[in-house]
Amino acid sequence: MGFIWSIIIGIAAGFIAGKIMKGRGFGLIINLIVGIVGGLLGGWIFTLLGIGVNSIIGNLVMSTVGAIVLLWIISLFKKKE
Repeated sequence: MGFIWSIIIGIAAGFIAGKIMKGRGFGLIINLIVGIVGGLLGGWIFTLLGIGVNSIIGNLVMSTVGAIVLLWIISLFKKKE
């Protein structure tokens, strides 16, 4: 059941990150995938900072931070039109 919650939280985080990044999102589907990957990145970042999370809200914040960082990194490589 934990794996399913991780995916749901990652999807929500990708959606939130896409809204926060205003203009740097890549569409709904890509943002959702970015949210799932961002959850992993957020976990790594929070571990480096020594921050632990134990709740669903904490996991959502962690995943959203990771997704925002990932969207920012991806936007650095996106072609400017």
